Amino acid sequence: MQKSDQSIRNRLLVARLPAMPQILVKLIDLCQRDDAGMGQVAKLIAHDAGMTARILGIANSSAYSHSSLQLGLTQSLNTLGIEMIKTLVINESVFQTFSSFSRLNRADLRGFWLHALKTAVIARELAKKLSYPRSEEAYLAGLLHDVGRLALLSAAPQEYSSNFKAEDDEHLCSIETGSMGISHAEAGAWLIEQWNLDSFLADSVLYHHEPVARLQSVHPLIRLVCLAHLLGSYKSDTPAVEGAAALCGIDETDIQVILSSVNAYTKTAATYFGIDLTEADQATPSGEYVPQESAGSRVEDRLADEVRNMALLSASVQTFSGIRSGKDLLESIARSARVLFNFEDMVVFLQDANSQALVGFPIGDRQQRLNGFSIPLAGGGTIAESVSNRRITFAKRDDSSLGLVEAQLLRAMGTECLAYIPLIAGQSCLGVLVGGLSPAQLNELWSQERFLKSFATQAAASLESSTAARNEIEKHIAATNQAHREASRKIVHEVNNPLSIIKNYLGVLDDKLTRQEPVNEELSILNEEIDRVSRIVGGFANPDATPQEDTTEVNNVLKDVVRLFSVSRFLPASVKIAVKTTDEPDVMQGSADPLKQILLNLIKNAVEALPKGGIIGVRNNGRITREGRAYIELRISDNGAGIPADVLANLFSPVRSSKGGENRGLGLSIVQGLVKKINGFISCRSGESGTTFEILLPAHEATANYGSEPKQISKHEVS
Repeated sequence: MQKSDQSIRNRLLVARLPAMPQILVKLIDLCQRDDAGMGQVAKLIAHDAGMTARILGIANSSAYSHSSLQLGLTQSLNTLGIEMIKTLVINESVFQTFSSFSRLNRADLRGFWLHALKTAVIARELAKKLSYPRSEEAYLAGLLHDVGRLALLSAAPQEYSSNFKAEDDEHLCSIETGSMGISHAEAGAWLIEQWNLDSFLADSVLYHHEPVARLQSVHPLIRLVCLAHLLGSYKSDTPAVEGAAALCGIDETDIQVILSSVNAYTKTAATYFGIDLTEADQATPSGEYVPQESAGSRVEDRLADEVRNMALLSASVQTFSGIRSGKDLLESIARSARVLFNFEDMVVFLQDANSQALVGFPIGDRQQRLNGFSIPLAGGGTIAESVSNRRITFAKRDDSSLGLVEAQLLRAMGTECLAYIPLIAGQSCLGVLVGGLSPAQLNELWSQERFLKSFATQAAASLESSTAARNEIEKHIAATNQAHREASRKIVHEVNNPLSIIKNYLGVLDDKLTRQEPVNEELSILNEEIDRVSRIVGGFANPDATPQEDTTEVNNVLKDVVRLFSVSRFLPASVKIAVKTTDEPDVMQGSADPLKQILLNLIKNAVEALPKGGIIGVRNNGRITREGRAYIELRISDNGAGIPADVLANLFSPVRSSKGGENRGLGLSIVQGLVKKINGFISCRSGESGTTFEILLPAHEATANYGSEPKQISKHEVS
């Protein structure tokens, strides 16, 4: 009964083309390796029509935008990326294991695979012989020339199963059209057309069963795919093969050379993938042969095992990812290993890099005994060899070469055999899982070695990630504590300035009260400095607060700071301060407090730089223009011995000062921070004749436009 043409096409659109289970197993193995490269993946996929069609279809879909269509398999793989390819391989494996196709259709794909691979290799060799410029296109066309058969089998497994086993010739196309409403050549070409390739690949699939006489003037890709199909199906002396060969200009000698190399290639490929082709000699002309149920079941069972193992491994990794405690994680790893691999018991040894030894980690019932068990890596027996060779090894109680370390472990765990599973993370071995098991279990575990290795790799990655996370947290805590200590030191340092002023003015106040002199000015200064202490502490408590839009007259602040030094007991008799200010007001953007802190720190440092006396200069040079902006230039200088070169190189970094005291060495770091906060600049010059700090303060815009005449500078000297 003929089906609706549109109905079967709709089913073809959503059909999942089956892949050879043997190739999927190899792909899963490769994709689970950290060093899997695109070239290795491409070589495997290029051996399977189903996976190749899947990759080309996705790479040329609207989900992946690109300027040019991806005709080649390599280009398509690069478009998708290695991680996407790994995901596709795993998804296809899961689908093929649990889909209705797998349950309902037991068709053996070996004959189809052999014929498709032969045709692909022959097409590539013919392209080279005929100087066809795109040999990879020819290979793909040969590999996919019967992809319609896979698509029909997947879309209608029950209806098409008998046709899939039939001989692939022009009569099959008529039978398919009668029963399905579409031939496999039409189905394959229609699917490939959905990829919108700039190629005659779809035509080569559509016309590969056309009579040779009709192919005289067609594109060369169509002719060579037709010949490749015939050579892969029939003997070279049949009339159809001879006609197609003549059409392509290929003689019998060329054909024999090509077939010889192709047969050797396909046998090598079958051996590599573990595909049994022992019945190939009795195959039908199309390469089809009677399904061998036991062989198919075995490989499908192996694929199912791989999928099951991946699911179990994924569940274990999810469990590990939620554990932060190192001890809890190791206990979880040990429990999971016992459940997954049926170990009788499990212990953990971690590698100590300092002592070059494996140290027992206390988990489970053997905490005390293992806590003091240390195995040197040099001469530590089989377990040490497992670490150095990074390979799973086994030890049995009846082994004559058994070392004392193994004997101890066997006695401690009460088992007949041991499995040593190294925990490898990148280039490092973090330790060893030691599993206890019986001789019968040992034989079973051999078949799961790859799964066991994958489990150990994931466990090691989780362990390393947990360690790295703990280290990161500890670093963050240490950095936070250090930041708090630095902030505390800065607060103490800055608060000391007004507190020192308060202390000195209390002395001045006491003297004046004794002499019964007025103290209004001193009380006002004390009140102001107490308020400044509060503002300094508040500023450190909220460092990200937006500065208030205040303005400050710079000359007044200069005079106030110098007056604090001169009236209080800060200034030694041997030190004089020379103040120079402009006659007209200089207004800066920002409040007076930061400027006052800056000046107090710099002048205090200058006083300390003059132990034998000297002169400190405090000068306002007025307004200047830098890079189109107006600034007020201040200079604080002294005629001391200068700053040493090594100190000058890191002048504004918080360092330990030679002046002593826990919070010394912070002053200039704080000064620079305050200058930056008010959008100013600070620089320093120092030599044998003294040190000068230059500060540029942002001028208030309302007063930035001043006349071309320089301002008059007033000079005051304080001693």
